[in-house]
Amino acid sequence: MIPSKCLSIGMWVAGLIVFALIVYLHAPLAIAAVPGGISEHQAAPDAATVNAIQNAWAQAGLLDQAAIAMIGDLIFIGIYGAGCVLTGLHFRARGCRVLRMLGRLTLWSGAIFLFTDYAETICQFIQLMQAAGNDRLAAIASGVRPVKMLSFIAAFFAVIAALIADWRARSV
Repeated sequence: MIPSKCLSIGMWVAGLIVFALIVYLHAPLAIAAVPGGISEHQAAPDAATVNAIQNAWAQAGLLDQAAIAMIGDLIFIGIYGAGCVLTGLHFRARGCRVLRMLGRLTLWSGAIFLFTDYAETICQFIQLMQAAGNDRLAAIASGVRPVKMLSFIAAFFAVIAALIADWRARSV
């Protein structure tokens, strides 16, 4: 079954709205000791770095905020990632060659984003809940981060390009 354009784009837009909300939730985590906030936690390559970040947050009374922000991330990942996959499925089924190509790009980028960002965030969340860094979890989180970021950007611009191509095809 091919998802409707309204459902798929609506889910993608909802993901972007949730993204704005989580940016807001992440803001308090950027403190003097952790100027990069959640990004530093995501990029932390080892347990010692994770522990230093989490200790700084604990001293600032921000561990609950970090947990809320990570839960927000998990919600965002699901909505945005599903929106990308559904949008990809929709445009992949369209008649125009360009839309089919952009649909495949969106579908695969969205799926890769879902997998990598869930891996990263779950690894982060486990370390936060255990109040202890873990070398393996930190390595996984920091290792998938570049792929997650690239897939997020690729999916975002592929959806925009597909919307423009679809609009142009319908206006001709």
